[in-house]
Amino acid sequence: MTSGKVRKTKPRAPYRAGVKRRRQIVEAATVVFGQYGYNGGSLRSIAEMIETTPATLLQHFGSKELLLVAVLEHWNAASSQIEGERGLSAFRANIPLMRYHIEHPGLIQLFLTMSIEATQPDHPARPFIAARQQHTRRHMTEELRSAITADEIPPMPPEVIDREVSLMIGVLDGVELGWLTDPSIDLYGVVRHHIDEAIARWSHRPVEEVRSETDIYLATRGETLPVDVSVEQASSA
Repeated sequence: MTSGKVRKTKPRAPYRAGVKRRRQIVEAATVVFGQYGYNGGSLRSIAEMIETTPATLLQHFGSKELLLVAVLEHWNAASSQIEGERGLSAFRANIPLMRYHIEHPGLIQLFLTMSIEATQPDHPARPFIAARQQHTRRHMTEELRSAITADEIPPMPPEVIDREVSLMIGVLDGVELGWLTDPSIDLYGVVRHHIDEAIARWSHRPVEEVRSETDIYLATRGETLPVDVSVEQASSA
């Protein structure tokens, strides 16, 4: 008679090897698609990065388009760390996210490249990019309204909320694109500066007070602005 306990078993070696290989392929495709785009990035280039063949890539993913879907899903999962924050914290969460982008430049390069290419109606990434952009706008709009409901900031007319969300998205995308072109730009510092300035404007408070609150927010997440980067330097960058 059995005890009723479920015996835990380790994944079989071939299964683990397959998972590892798929991860390697996705990581290589992220780099290639980010650098050359979907149309310019070939399966051969991806395969050569991990010393395999295009046939192996197709064995794991079936087609180049399905590989792109896997890459975009990987990016989506990696960038979803800011989800779950509410109100003004949802905007401050973009600051540590910039640190992640700095450490994983291929992901943000991929998204920006795909965003540009996806303006083509028949591009396979178009549905994903459109849905992601709508989600980002909806998320920021909801959290700005949440900040109003929580009395973190005074009420705003709907058209002002829409304008502020558009400005925030535009600045974040623009600074990231500029940083990819010129890595000397202090991506982390500039984004932090803009978010502090935005919160100060929304709340009608001195920016110095907002910066102190951001310091506390970042400290709880193990993040601080580098001591050799002043607010003035971040602003001028």
